[in-house]
Amino acid sequence: MLKIFLLRHGETAYNADNNRYCGRTDIPLTEKGMKQAEEVRRQLEGIAFVQVFSSPLQRAYTTASIASGKEVIKDQRLIEADFGEWEGKTKEEFMAENESLWLNWMRDPAIHRAGGTGESGAEIVARVDDFFRSLQFQYSEGNIMVVAHNGINRLYMAHKLGMPLRNYRQLVQQNSSITCFTLDETGTLTLELLNSKLR
Repeated sequence: MLKIFLLRHGETAYNADNNRYCGRTDIPLTEKGMKQAEEVRRQLEGIAFVQVFSSPLQRAYTTASIASGKEVIKDQRLIEADFGEWEGKTKEEFMAENESLWLNWMRDPAIHRAGGTGESGAEIVARVDDFFRSLQFQYSEGNIMVVAHNGINRLYMAHKLGMPLRNYRQLVQQNSSITCFTLDETGTLTLELLNSKLR
């Protein structure tokens, strides 16, 4: 059975600026974000990881490198959602521009595109699910660290837990928090920790 340690990356300047939507913008961690990744490394000390994967964006890759102390494999399927017209804006800013895009997304992100021109929730779930299915083909058991992003992590977990995708925001993932779940041979996800600190 695979045990997945799923992390959200450490803090970025966009996170600190009223949670500005970062999406595909490739910005680094803040000093606080670097310290958060170091803290995760201390929390996970003693856990042997058979492999470490991250989004190709530097905020996730840097977090994974610091937190694991191991070589990190970048995987494009773990990149953050394409937020379309919301990219680089706060919720307040893009709501003022076009409130209907947000209302449609919240009503059913599976079929609506983030920011009007970005990805749909169904597209996001499909690529992230494909990543985890490939892990099951490669590894029959062991601990695997995966460092990705708030949007895709929550949408994937909502899908695997049988929740409507519109409820994905009810799952919380703070910067550099640890979520842990197992995937059995049938692909069933069992959530053990959510948004946690281990020590």
